[in-house]
Amino acid sequence: MMLERTVNGGDLGTIILRRSPRAMRYSLRVKDGQVIGTMPQQGSERELLAFIDRQRQRLLRMLHHSPKRLPWNESTDVQTYTFRVHVFRTARSNFYANLRDGVLYVACPEETDFEREEVQQLLQALFEKALRHEARRTLPLRLQMLAVRHSFHYTGVTVRNTQSRWGSCSSQKRINLSLSLMLLPEHLIDYVLLHELCHTVEMNHGERFWQLMDKVTGHRAQMLRRELKKYQMLPVSK
Repeated sequence: MMLERTVNGGDLGTIILRRSPRAMRYSLRVKDGQVIGTMPQQGSERELLAFIDRQRQRLLRMLHHSPKRLPWNESTDVQTYTFRVHVFRTARSNFYANLRDGVLYVACPEETDFEREEVQQLLQALFEKALRHEARRTLPLRLQMLAVRHSFHYTGVTVRNTQSRWGSCSSQKRINLSLSLMLLPEHLIDYVLLHELCHTVEMNHGERFWQLMDKVTGHRAQMLRRELKKYQMLPVSK
């Protein structure tokens, strides 16, 4: 039988400590925005906590890329690049979403239990569908506008729900953008788009790359880079 308890991990948040009869070693993982440490049945909690402390910086990076999923309910307050979300109950018997005038209206039956995992998954899926629609409608046009303004040339653009990078650029100058960009303010979206456009000229992150980034961002590249690190990407759908 697996036993567990929670401890306060400071900047790591609440950590789950588990004893498992099947565990052969100490292990760590991040799931749904939370650190989980597992030890063998006869393991030492003190050793597990020391292991967590040694891995603190790596875990912080993992938490940044695996944030806790937003709990969907009538109090949900989300603003994306092009729309905000309004969740409400309705007399209808089915769930549905309607994007209108900058608002994603998400209707739920009166008896909806927002604590149920399947309800959370459904509402997350409705949100991501709208987000994907808006991302494909707006991001390629924004990229094209910046490319023309700064005389960059790229061969194509795709928008995907990537989980590790805001964007990427291939050696063939094809740019891939993350759906998560829609969760950023406009000036940081532009920073990421310019970052990938600069990679059409300089494929690495050497001195010439950052000189070019400074040129196209008005010498704000490092400031914008630091600001971007405060934001998290879209949680992974289950």
